[in-house]
Amino acid sequence: MISRRAFVANMTAAAAAIAANAAQPAPPTQRDDRERPNILIFMPDQQQGSTILPGHPCITPNLDRFGREGLIFSRAYCPAPHCCPSRATFMTGLYPSEHGVFNNVDTDTAIHFDPYPGTRYFSQSLQDAGYALGYSGKWHVGHSLRPEDVGWANLNSERVTTNRPLGADHRSSAWRQAHNELERGAPRTTGTVMRPGWGNLQLFGTGKPMEDLRDYKIVQEGIAGVERFSGKQKPWCVMVSNNGGHDLYDPPQRFLDMYDWRTIELPKNFRDRMADKPRIYQRMRLQYWDQLSDDEVKQAIAHYYALLTMQDELFGMLLEALKKTGEAENTLVIYCSDHGDYAGAHGLWAKGVPSFREGYNIPCAVRWPKGIAQPGRVLEPLVSTADFAPTILEAAGIPGPRMTGASLCSWFGPDNPSQWRDTIFSQLNGVELYYTQRIVMTHTHKYVYNGFDFDEFYDLTNDPYELVNLAFPGNAPEPARGLPGEAGAWPPLASDLETIRRNLLAKMWVFAQETNDQIFNDYLTVAMAPLGPGIILGA
Repeated sequence: MISRRAFVANMTAAAAAIAANAAQPAPPTQRDDRERPNILIFMPDQQQGSTILPGHPCITPNLDRFGREGLIFSRAYCPAPHCCPSRATFMTGLYPSEHGVFNNVDTDTAIHFDPYPGTRYFSQSLQDAGYALGYSGKWHVGHSLRPEDVGWANLNSERVTTNRPLGADHRSSAWRQAHNELERGAPRTTGTVMRPGWGNLQLFGTGKPMEDLRDYKIVQEGIAGVERFSGKQKPWCVMVSNNGGHDLYDPPQRFLDMYDWRTIELPKNFRDRMADKPRIYQRMRLQYWDQLSDDEVKQAIAHYYALLTMQDELFGMLLEALKKTGEAENTLVIYCSDHGDYAGAHGLWAKGVPSFREGYNIPCAVRWPKGIAQPGRVLEPLVSTADFAPTILEAAGIPGPRMTGASLCSWFGPDNPSQWRDTIFSQLNGVELYYTQRIVMTHTHKYVYNGFDFDEFYDLTNDPYELVNLAFPGNAPEPARGLPGEAGAWPPLASDLETIRRNLLAKMWVFAQETNDQIFNDYLTVAMAPLGPGIILGA
């Protein structure tokens, strides 16, 4: 029997071996203030990554031009399909197990209300190097932590705040309204999702004019920050973060008028009934989203796209303000989101537990005229939200703390880097309901360890829409079908798939070791992964 010391040593050695596959950026080039780029970040909430790709039906003229002037990374993924863990990862270059934010920090059920004490943020490194920093809009990194606590000047006319845990008073008011709605027995109307006793949900509708929305005000405050900081002797960083494409989908009418919902195509995986997927995925669709007709789904998609078209216009305003400063040439502009939206994929909406690409794939586009060679490329490396912080610091020539992410600056040159990661990971511990889920994905395959139901295993080359779950017993190809445990692993798979699954799980356990993830408990009722961490001893 192997000793604990030997086991840890083997884990560490395996971690080092896999880390060798990742990009190892050189120490940043030291720059003086005249050379350091300004940094402008635009982060609309809940935008599906594919919506910024050339040829997508979502209307985004400013992003189309921006992509031609910079780079688009088409395979960028967040660590969890929720605001708080993803935003904390953006700010730190660390994964949830390292910064401590696993779910919504503004609810009673938060695992941690704030990042771990001592966590370092890229904004602090910029501040220490003499950058002027301004933050406008949504924060959602910690419950008591504010942007001002980590180096940002608050550009909001209203203080960036977080909500207090709900508490009994708030609940009482919400439940009374839901009770009255239930008692009235109001009939279902177009776009309504009936939720007896919870409060019915109007998934889509028409909202206020853009100039009356908080998103517009957030962008105007960001523009004011750009104008305030520009023309000075020291560089600046401004981040603008707004509601974006977040449900409920209620764009101003003029953006909705750009779309004919009748021409909207349903997602290619919309008809997936998910019989081979975890039951909670099925329940979400059956209990709520199956209430929507096909025409209602098309209308909802049109409303979602219209919200994103509004974000494109707001982004264009921000870029125009930057252009007027005369400092665009040496400004690194980053467009990204915290997570995606299923937007009808597999019949689902919003974001949450389902592991599908649409919830995890985020937009990632960068422009830096002085620092990017051969703009206009769409690149396909596996990119993590954790990569933004080291990218910003390397571009600025500032040494940073240890980060799990890797700088994207090696992709800014004319030649692609010779080494880059071949695997991407997620860390989800649920939101108010705790679902332990870990994803490990390469360009060709994806394995999802679900601690609460069947795992998922997809061949992304032949099944890019994630329709067939190879980890579901009924889908196991011949000659591998059999009773659990027959082949020493469950569910059994054909030998080539078993090798792929073994390698993916080995990488998952190595990454868990690297990031101090909390999924190693070997007790009988919680050690549910089909192959445990001991697999890496033979990897």
